[in-house]
Amino acid sequence: MALYTISDLHLPIGIDKPMDIFGGKWNNYVKRLENNWQNIINDDDWVVLPGDISWATYLEQSIPDFEFLQKLNGFKIISKGNHDYWWTTMSKMNKFLKENSFDKINFMHNNSFIYKNIGICGTRGWNYIGFGNAEEDDKKIYEREAARLELSIKSCIEKNPDEIIVFFHYPPVSADCLENEFTKIMKKYNVKRCVYGHLHAQGHKTAVCKEIDGIKFMLVSCDYTDFIPIKLCD
Repeated sequence: MALYTISDLHLPIGIDKPMDIFGGKWNNYVKRLENNWQNIINDDDWVVLPGDISWATYLEQSIPDFEFLQKLNGFKIISKGNHDYWWTTMSKMNKFLKENSFDKINFMHNNSFIYKNIGICGTRGWNYIGFGNAEEDDKKIYEREAARLELSIKSCIEKNPDEIIVFFHYPPVSADCLENEFTKIMKKYNVKRCVYGHLHAQGHKTAVCKEIDGIKFMLVSCDYTDFIPIKLCD
């Protein structure tokens, strides 16, 4: 039994939108992902998927993608990415899981999970002024995401874990902005590990993958990991 993570699957099964237009690294990526996943992950393992899961626009269109996930080994925890247009309310999504018997999948949004003694929590995140490409209009969204992060961490703390791992979709830091509201909240609650996705291709060069002020940051976009789930702990 182990805890894994990988992000940005961009599954094109429900809607025909393959990622190979973004370069040869994405050729046949769904099959490669499936083979790697099934060779590494056992059915009692957990896998956290921090965003950009399916290209579907509506929840009903995502059924083939969720069927694909359901068949893969392990229990999956999904949080929201910027391209998860199918994402709706938690009540509708939980009803969707139940109606389709997707019993190996759950959603993380303003909540948390406990794997053994490890707390799993997080939020989508958002671009912010420090990234250099955000507008002032993003401030409200950014502040809302910071509030959701704290809410998720607090719900985790109530379960008394030995360690908390935070998952974002957007990078919570950049090379020119290492101190922000997200990092302040994580330090406030003594978070030691932070996992994120979103970055692809040339974006990998901008990724922060190191320890900063006691927090170890990891990029796990699937094209960065060569479509191989990354183990976080046993």
